[in-house]
Amino acid sequence: MLPTPNDIGPSGTNRFVHLAFLAAALVLASPGRAPACRDFAQAPGARWRLVSRHGVDWLVTPCGDLFFSVGLNTLDGGAPAPEVGGRTAYYWGSFYPSLDAWSATTRARATAWGFNTAGATSLSPDVLALPAIPDLELGRSARFHWVDPFDPATDERMRVAARRLVAPYEHSPFRIGYFSDNEVGWWNGALFAFYLEKAEMNHTKQRLVALLREAYGDDWERFAADFIPPPGVASFADLLRHEGAAPHLRPGGSGIQVVRRWTGIVAERYYHLAHDALRAADPDALLFGDRLPIYYDPAAVRAMAPWVDAIATNYNVDSPDGWIARYYFDGLRALSGGKPILVSEWFFAANENRTGNRNNGHLMTVATQAERARGAAAAAARFGREPEIIGAHWFQYYDHPRGGRDDGEDYNFGLVDVDDRPYGRLVSALGEVNARLAALHRDARPAPPPRAELPEAAIDPRDRSLADWPKERALVALEAPAPEVVFGDLYVAWDREGLSLATIAMDYYAPELLAADQDLPLAECFHVDWGIDAGHGPRRFALYVVPPRVVPSPAARYEMRPVLCRMDGDRCTPVPAAVVTYFGADQPRITAEVRIPWKALGVEGSPPRALRMELAATAFHRARWMSTSGQPPAATLARPAGWRRVTLQPRFAPKRSQCVTRSTGRRRPTRNGRTGRPIGTRATIS
Repeated sequence: MLPTPNDIGPSGTNRFVHLAFLAAALVLASPGRAPACRDFAQAPGARWRLVSRHGVDWLVTPCGDLFFSVGLNTLDGGAPAPEVGGRTAYYWGSFYPSLDAWSATTRARATAWGFNTAGATSLSPDVLALPAIPDLELGRSARFHWVDPFDPATDERMRVAARRLVAPYEHSPFRIGYFSDNEVGWWNGALFAFYLEKAEMNHTKQRLVALLREAYGDDWERFAADFIPPPGVASFADLLRHEGAAPHLRPGGSGIQVVRRWTGIVAERYYHLAHDALRAADPDALLFGDRLPIYYDPAAVRAMAPWVDAIATNYNVDSPDGWIARYYFDGLRALSGGKPILVSEWFFAANENRTGNRNNGHLMTVATQAERARGAAAAAARFGREPEIIGAHWFQYYDHPRGGRDDGEDYNFGLVDVDDRPYGRLVSALGEVNARLAALHRDARPAPPPRAELPEAAIDPRDRSLADWPKERALVALEAPAPEVVFGDLYVAWDREGLSLATIAMDYYAPELLAADQDLPLAECFHVDWGIDAGHGPRRFALYVVPPRVVPSPAARYEMRPVLCRMDGDRCTPVPAAVVTYFGADQPRITAEVRIPWKALGVEGSPPRALRMELAATAFHRARWMSTSGQPPAATLARPAGWRRVTLQPRFAPKRSQCVTRSTGRRRPTRNGRTGRPIGTRATIS
């Protein structure tokens, strides 16, 4: 039975004793959950550590206990008032006589539901008495981002800000460590264009122009082969003096590679300065970086790795059944040299909700609370089974306000609605799986490699969901040339009608580096090349993801479209009776399904028992590639004799989840690249 405000001790109770009691209750009331100190007040110090046991990464408390962090974000009491901008919002004062009463009940709920950590944007540990990882917003406070990060004065601003920001938390055994910022993003085109548009006196622009001189051997003609300079700019000296416009990428050139180098340089300066400032201010704290925004730039992750203890990333679950695409965490592990990973934000929403949230975008949304509970529990278990993941933090405690936040984001992400009523199915399902996460994690093992076979499965290529895919069996092994990493998953299955292909990938095109009236050529678009020989000669197909022409409306960036081609040399021709459905989150996620009928492969009767196949994917601007053979796409697709032989396995009938989400319509960007459209709700929900 959860405590009510009347169950809280007298207001004169010593807060220190009260916190110690609650810290002990976290373990005593939650047998089998991830362990925590029996009494944080008696902890021998404030230092948390990281260890690897039998190939599995863990946090270690100041008392020496292994700890899997099951976090809950935004334990902050809610909005400053019951209504914000005319929208009903969650506000502690609507339900409790004091903030202490709210925090006691909320903490009791959280621990009863299996949570053991206060995640980002929560009240301080001395209020919640939970282990915590505060988000300091260090770079933004010190004016690092989007100002002049290479200004020598930035170093001191970072140090001063760090001392001020850690002061409420240092020496506390509840403090696990820090997020330096939230979702910086490291969007490479924006970083490149923004600083080239600055004035000559900007130190960061000077550093960027110096990089361009070095990369192109101080040869302007070489630079101009990769970039289209702004009008009136004919030398590096002109480029340094020029303000208000940046060069555009020249199609067919290799300019994206120096853009990527620049991203790594800026990111390395940030993570280095943040590390030094925070280590000096609080040497006992673990450093988790800036909570990557459900996407990562590989150059930024490489730059980050030496300067953090673990990598925090936010995550949008890839399928309503709780599937987690394999490439994402494999890539983080490879880029960082095996750093532990904290999932600092994840979520599930349902169109059926009591608050009236519209779920207006591409973030994981299902139809009902029952589907939400099933999908969320499955995803939590998958996080626990990843050896390198040391915790997963749910976003968030309460629903967004009825009608959305100030930035437009409007989601049923809460464990409770805006009237403080828990979503019973969800908290029950999460409570059950949270109780097992430490045990699941202890037994975690790396996933086996994909097999060279294609499962038979009844797949609807038009349903805008991967819930009906046997994803474990359909996953195709891919390789990328060092030092690159695989940047997406590809899945292939078959049935009597044809071959099906699905992709879950991430990539970012640089709209800031394209002319406003310039269409991106197909060769510069993200694309998947698919070579198939079903016994009637090799055939090549390509799926292109085409961004819109860049126009003044920011929303237009998110309206990408798929183009499916049969490739006859370099000529794109339609594929009769084929189906292609694109339902990605656009930037930075790319999700699509393709069905190619057997007839397009020359097969008139029963499907063959085996075929030869090659798959490859190329990023926007040809920045990087991956393939099943490990060879460059053009070369490997041109050699059908070398395509891999795969067998067609008989029918596999997955238990189709009822968690089926539908694509949203026209999207509008919000704070974290999230987008939106309205969806209806229901009234009676548990």
